This record gives sequence, structure tokens and C-alpha cells, in this order.
Amino acid sequence: MKFASLFATLLVVLSLGIQPIHAAESAPMKLSVEWSHPVVTSRSAATFQIVVNPPLRPGQPLSAAAYKAVQELGADYVRYVPWLPYPRLGVAELEPPAKQKTSWDFSLIDPMMADLMHATAGHSTIVNFSTIPAWLFKTSKPVTYPADANQVDWHYTQGTELQDPTGAQLGDYYARLVGWYVNGGFTDENGVRHNSSHHYALPWWEVLNEVDFEHSMTPKQYTERYDAIVSAIHRVSPQTKFVGLALAMPGKSPEFFEYFLNHRNHKAGIPLDMISYHFYASPVAGQTIDSWQYSFFDQADGFLSTVRYIESIRKRLSPETKTDCDELGVILPTDNTSADSTPPPAAYWNLAGTLYAYLYIELSRMQMDVIGESQLIGYPTQFPSVSMMNWQNNKPNARYWVLRLIHDNFHSGDQLVQTSLTTTGVDSHNIAAQGFVTPSGHKLLLINKRNQAASVELPEEAPHSAFTVDEQTGDGPARPIAAVGKQIQLAPFSVTVVSW
Repeated sequence: MKFASLFATLLVVLSLGIQPIHAAESAPMKLSVEWSHPVVTSRSAATFQIVVNPPLRPGQPLSAAAYKAVQELGADYVRYVPWLPYPRLGVAELEPPAKQKTSWDFSLIDPMMADLMHATAGHSTIVNFSTIPAWLFKTSKPVTYPADANQVDWHYTQGTELQDPTGAQLGDYYARLVGWYVNGGFTDENGVRHNSSHHYALPWWEVLNEVDFEHSMTPKQYTERYDAIVSAIHRVSPQTKFVGLALAMPGKSPEFFEYFLNHRNHKAGIPLDMISYHFYASPVAGQTIDSWQYSFFDQADGFLSTVRYIESIRKRLSPETKTDCDELGVILPTDNTSADSTPPPAAYWNLAGTLYAYLYIELSRMQMDVIGESQLIGYPTQFPSVSMMNWQNNKPNARYWVLRLIHDNFHSGDQLVQTSLTTTGVDSHNIAAQGFVTPSGHKLLLINKRNQAASVELPEEAPHSAFTVDEQTGDGPARPIAAVGKQIQLAPFSVTVVSW
């Protein structure tokens, strides 16, 4: 369309007061679901990650509300990461050992770990104390850290070469850390016993985080450090399984997968139980939600192409290794800037929820084992756009409720069946749909990716139920909606589950 024609059309729209973004589609999309034609069996678990930060400390109102939401969700494979911005909340030995004493101290770490274990009781966790004590690395001068445990420090992770190139010292640190939690204590570098009352089960341990960024590890360095840590932890916790890599930018680092998944690059007996990697949609500064509704999904499709490439490497080198996409979300360009104290528009949380739901469908089709939303708590100065909790009212937001809707309805073992949309004059990419045959009946996951209502013609009449998360639900749970005959209305940026 020429510019003049487009401008004239816009003037007409504005003069009539038309709201094109929220207008309902005139023609319903016809949905075809072949319930007797399974395409793949799901192996996927819907879950999320918890990153340690001060609002999660015991006694904080947001912490209490967040862990209540965790307990009620009841997810498996919950990823727990005491991460680098708060050294005192994630590093148990902040100073190098001396002959006179060691600096082992769990007084700030234990209460947060206890809250996690209480909230996830009966469900599996993936624990990742990702921040390595700085003194284990060669640095030009000792690395300092704030005296205040709540003060952020983005400069703690320094150095690339270990003081002990064999990795034994690194492995010993993690063995003692794990021993504290699974065996009631450990013996320190001076032969002194430190006792705890903990006998937690740690079914999964993820080895470090975003190693393509943190300490700028090469594939060879990371593989050697993985082997050292896994060997040491296995001595104190033989039942623990391991997750490797946790790459921040998997599309830029294919050499990590080629090297790490090749068993010949590991010591004998080292397990490759699971790998992990991350994806965040990141819009360009200056874009608004009208652009986000397209750019988020364009970037997601690029990530899915990366997943297919990684899968070809995994299946060739180590097909028995599972996969966890354990950080999926959006990072807005205003995060951690002076502008992040202004919350994004309310509809953003629904849009970000639809992105996770879309990735859940696509990654389930590829039989990813774990599909993890990021993250439980964010807030101004700490990636607020990634939060699943509303830090202003201490309620779970739409991102949490989308996860819960999916978690409660879809599970490993479900059959994904042939599903297609037929449209007339409407972009079929506006809606994502997938039919599932589950032990409790036929279910349909519908996702409206656009900021306009849509009408879908269902494959069957009289569904047993339909629940949706949309702008109307706000910070509340999914609400029931009714189909009219075979048609159902999808609100803008809604995630809906229809059951027969």
C-alpha cells in the first residue's frame, strides 16, 4: 500500500473512533483436530525457576506470597539458583581457607534453602549454586563483596583461570556444600567437622550457569570443571543426577554442544544426564506493545530453529541425554535502568504469558523434557519484566497463572494430535492451537498472540469446560468462559484450555 493511501485510511479510522487493535475478527477461524491421529507423545514437564534475591528472604511479604504460590502450583524440576548479584546469599565460603580458620557460613543461605524445600516438598528440584567463590580464580587483586547481604554487586564474578588448574579445589568446594545439605555436614580444609541438621534429597544438581558469559569459559574449560564438580558431588551424593551447560546464548555457541556432548571429552564414568539452555525475547528500545506482539514470536521462532539444530547434535552424540529449557521469558530494554520503576502496560504480562504457552506447544512437539518459565520474582533493578509475581501487591501475575493453567492440564505422556487452523482473510499466525489426548479426556490449548479478539470454531460442540487467562483475570486465576455452539471467543493475548 502506498504511503498516501495508508495515511488516508488511518485518518478515516481515527475520525470514526475505530479501535482496530482490539476489534474482533469478522470471520471465525475453523479448527481441525484429528483426535485419532497422534503426532508425538509428550515428554514435557511445565515448570519455572527461582532466582535468589532479597525479597525472597524469610519474613519478607513477597517471599511468603511467592512460596505459597510455589506450593500450590506443585511443579517438578523447580530450578533454584543462588546467583551472583548477592554473594552473601549464594556463596558459602567467601574467603580462602587459612590454617587458623575457614570462612564457611550458611547462616544467610540456610533459611532460604529451607523455604525452598518446604514449598517443593514431594516434588523434584534442580539446585544450582552457580556462583563460584572468587578466591578460587586467579585475579589481579582480591575480589571484594558488599557487607550488606541485600546490596547488589554485579562485579563479583571475576577471573577465567582457576588457582588449581586440576579442578580438585573447585570440586571439593561443591562436595562440601552438597554434603552440608544431604549428609548433615562436612569436614573442612583443616579437618574440622561442620555439622548441620539437613538431610535433603537433591535429585538434580545443575553445574554452573551461563558459562558462555560467567568467567567466559571455553567448551574445554567448562567440560573439565563439570567433570571435577560431578565427580566430587557423586562421592557425597551418589544418587544425584546432573544438568550441564545452562548456556545464555545457545545459538551463538554451538561448539559447546559439540564438545560437551561428546563422551570422549569427559573422564570415564561421568554422566551426561541433562543439558540446559536459555531464551529471552528482547525487543528493541523504543518499541511498544503493538510491536512486541510480533517481535516476541519472531524471536521465539528463531530460538526454535536453534533448538532443532541443538537436537541434531544431541541425538548424534548423546541421545540418552535429556534437555531442560530452563529460562524462558522476556527481558524488556528498560530492565535494570532508571526507567524500570515504571511497570510495563498491564497487557504485557498476558503477552509474556502467551509467549511461554507458545513455546510450551512447540517444545512439547520436539519432546523437550523440561520447559521452564523464568522467573518467580523480579522487581525494579532486578529484571522486573521477568517476574511471575506482582511485586506491588504480592500476588501472582498472569505469567504465573498461564504456567499453572498449563501445568494443571498437560503432562508427560499426553498425546499431541494433528491440529490445524483454516482461516479466511485472517493471518493464521495470530492463533496457536494444539490438541492433546490426556488421561482425563480431549483437551485443546489455544493461544491468541495478538492484541485483538478472535473467534475460533471448535472441532466439537459442548465442551465440558473452558478456562482462560486474559486481561480480565488480572492477577487472578483462570476464569471460566463459555462456547456458543462450536464457537469460542478468544480475548486479546489470552491463553485458553478447552476440555471435553
